[in-house]
Amino acid sequence: MSPTTPAGPRHQPLLRPASPARLAWLADEVQAWREAGVVDGDQAAAILAGYSPGRRFSLVRLLTGVGAAFVGIGALWLVAANLESLSPLARFVLVTLVWVAALAGGEALQARSAPPPAVAATRLVAALLVGGVVMQAAQSLQVPAWEPALVGWWSLAALVHAYAARAVPPLVVGVLAGSAYAVWAPLDAGASGLGVVLALGVVGVGALALAAPHERVGLPVFARVWRESGLVLVLASLVVAAVPWTTAGERPATSALVLLLGVGSALVVLGLLVGGPGDRVEVLGALAALGTALVLVAWEAGADAEVVTGPDVAHAVLGVAACAVACIAVAATGTLRDDRRLVALATTALVVVTTLQAFTVFAPVLEGAWLFLLLGLVLVGTGLVFDRARRHVTAAL
Repeated sequence: MSPTTPAGPRHQPLLRPASPARLAWLADEVQAWREAGVVDGDQAAAILAGYSPGRRFSLVRLLTGVGAAFVGIGALWLVAANLESLSPLARFVLVTLVWVAALAGGEALQARSAPPPAVAATRLVAALLVGGVVMQAAQSLQVPAWEPALVGWWSLAALVHAYAARAVPPLVVGVLAGSAYAVWAPLDAGASGLGVVLALGVVGVGALALAAPHERVGLPVFARVWRESGLVLVLASLVVAAVPWTTAGERPATSALVLLLGVGSALVVLGLLVGGPGDRVEVLGALAALGTALVLVAWEAGADAEVVTGPDVAHAVLGVAACAVACIAVAATGTLRDDRRLVALATTALVVVTTLQAFTVFAPVLEGAWLFLLLGLVLVGTGLVFDRARRHVTAAL
């Protein structure tokens, strides 16, 4: 076939799915290129012909992802509960063999260009099973099962798998396990309200800062996972701090918490140095949210659950306002980065904090029916204000 022969069905496998919003943006850009003389009509048509309308998330991906998670969790459960007749060494060997089979299977499927949902599901099973390998190795070494360090080793193994294979499912498992370890370890010796808020916020800001280096080295999908997990934890710290009974407590800072602060500070500096303007704004905004959360914790309010005072109401209003501003910022970030999960996260966090404040602050002074009526009106009003503010902020940006 000569180079001038019209391309027919052989180009069909090269079609790449894109969301309607991205296709609309691409069409506008191609039209601008045509008007500027960068491309002609045939070239513009060829560019647009390489993409097809589609969604990033489908029912097939949902089913295979949930199924793979169930398989991995079920395998861990079987090892923990139903294999007592085997010795610890035999269980370790068995789980290791199954993990190696899942690990090799995922890479073999990828090499054979298998459907992406099958590859992702197999890799997810492998990332979950490596946790079983860690747990069985710890049991063989007589390490207690509820040690935070085991979750940390699980996270490290999953992250190594993720970066070696450039795979997202192991990255998600590694980030979730690593976040759990980073929050759990500093609080293992005894938790206080300030410790919980500080651990959640520092881990969240650190994870968010890690998104910038991934954008710089050309791993935008990995950057999105780190960004989403970081913003989840930052919003969680703000929601926890807004609850009236979250107080500073009197427990001294543990060495693990001090270490966490040092690592988090280093990651923030890294993110600010290598990140672009948008990354820097996100990190600085997360730091501002963490600072507001610490102010809410230091402000003692809601000590008496039966009596609502002026400071209690002011604390609740500040908490809702701070969460609303943070949620608008997260929603604007999700809109600008074409990440709908961030918009859903911001909306959920706003509903949660408004509901918590209604039932903790105003429940003692309002009857059930009036409380639900007031809460409904507040949620509707907050939702309308939130959506309007998000649109204005996004348009301005």
